[in-house]
Amino acid sequence: MAAKTTAKKTRPAAEGTSPRPAARLDIMDTTLRDGEQTDGVSFPGREKLLLAQRLLGRVKVDRIEVASCRVSPGEQKSLAEIMAWAESKGFADRVEVLSFVDRNESVDWLRKAGCRRMNLLSKGSRRHCEGQLRKTPAEHRADIEATLEYAGRKGVTTNIYLEDWSNGMLHSPDYVFEMLDHYATWPFERILLPDTLGILNPAQVTDFVTQILRRYPNTLFEFHGHNDYGLGPANTLAAAMAGVHGIHCTVNGLGERAGNASLEEVVASVRDHTKRVVRVEEKELNPVSRLVEVFSGKRMADNKPIVGRNVFTQTAGIHADGDKKGRLYESLLSPERFGRDRVYALGKLSGRSNLDFNLDALGMQLTKEQRAAVLKRVVELGDLKHAVTAEDLPFIVADVLKAPQEESFVLKNLVVTSALGVSATATIRVGFRGTDYEAVGTGTGGFDAFMTAVRSIAPAMKLELPRLADYEVHIPPGGKSDALVQTTITWDNGLRTKAVHSDQVMAAIEATERMINLVAQGVVAGSTTRRKSTRSADKD
Repeated sequence: MAAKTTAKKTRPAAEGTSPRPAARLDIMDTTLRDGEQTDGVSFPGREKLLLAQRLLGRVKVDRIEVASCRVSPGEQKSLAEIMAWAESKGFADRVEVLSFVDRNESVDWLRKAGCRRMNLLSKGSRRHCEGQLRKTPAEHRADIEATLEYAGRKGVTTNIYLEDWSNGMLHSPDYVFEMLDHYATWPFERILLPDTLGILNPAQVTDFVTQILRRYPNTLFEFHGHNDYGLGPANTLAAAMAGVHGIHCTVNGLGERAGNASLEEVVASVRDHTKRVVRVEEKELNPVSRLVEVFSGKRMADNKPIVGRNVFTQTAGIHADGDKKGRLYESLLSPERFGRDRVYALGKLSGRSNLDFNLDALGMQLTKEQRAAVLKRVVELGDLKHAVTAEDLPFIVADVLKAPQEESFVLKNLVVTSALGVSATATIRVGFRGTDYEAVGTGTGGFDAFMTAVRSIAPAMKLELPRLADYEVHIPPGGKSDALVQTTITWDNGLRTKAVHSDQVMAAIEATERMINLVAQGVVAGSTTRRKSTRSADKD
């Protein structure tokens, strides 16, 4: 028989009691635990520490769940590193670990790493309790009580997950309420309600959460949504509107199967559709999203809400025209809220206003006839499926107007050698504003060697060159080895340059030539596409 736990001074309330949602809504980020269950994702210790520091220190989520107990010695070591940092910053009580109903094993594991908060995984449906554990509800509660009692003696604060709670509410609500009648009187700090398989819809979430809050008005409940039907963020919003004390999310919606509710989408939705208050810094959502994208190796869709690369890009000419005349296509989701900028794309759907925004930002004064000719060329290129960027405009203008485009930097001679087992070498001769320069560079590949050579002469040319941020290669389908390769390089000053060549290294080198010429002309990060807005950046 487990030792008796110290009961909280709470009891199930009458069915008619109404929930009273607090204005404040806590956000627990579980990217480092549940997000790591994404297929192919594993964050090494150093990456976990960096993300923990970013999430608590800059994004300002309320709590983070960073590990699962007893997974591995490496997991325990990374937890210890996070806890050492958290203790030094006063964040120790904001770091949590998933634990199991195993009496003392999970508690001892996390205490050894310096952690003192755990989220105990229990069964939230009769089917899971009896079918997986092969135990009665009373037997399961006895095991939970024993684990909880031991955690209390070791100074560990405990929350409890009701795994498969959504199926429990759908198919065995008597079981759920039987368990909650006990949990609400035990010393759990919070009770966590997961839609483990992402099966609910917002109406069901509202109904179930409301029932529970009415029955247990003095207990803190949190909702943990998954995204199997694409309803994770909507269900999480519904739970917030119904009055839960907290919600769980992951950066970029990482998680098993279709993932979890996305932190960035939920924060924006709660801010704009409820009166709940969250403390997350919206301008930090995009940077942490990019960091998680790199560490996880999971690229986001360009149209992912809030943090997708294209979500603040207006493509249709009618939209650009409306914005130019009166911001008619803006909403509360202004890019400035998230430290981003509105972009007006160039392509076959472009109108005169798209072009005007970009030309004006470049400071290029063209006549009405000249602008019409440039727009015609942009549309033609778009029809051919060429991606037209704002950085391409000076070259398009030069071509259309038959004016020579200044090429300050010209690659005059290039020899690249590479062989198995040795470093690649690039020997270059370039012309820059009337002077020739020669250099030799080595690297892990031909393009790396070329970049080493170019950077060695950049100071002599008085150029400060950006670093490579992203490198994309597109090869037409069909498997032809002689197919043209399009290489697009994103530089860390925001420029994107591309080139097409039958040789991948040469395509990258030509894209780099274009970048150097743009830098020499003074074209800087985003100056060709961005427009400031005076719309309020935040709404609480």
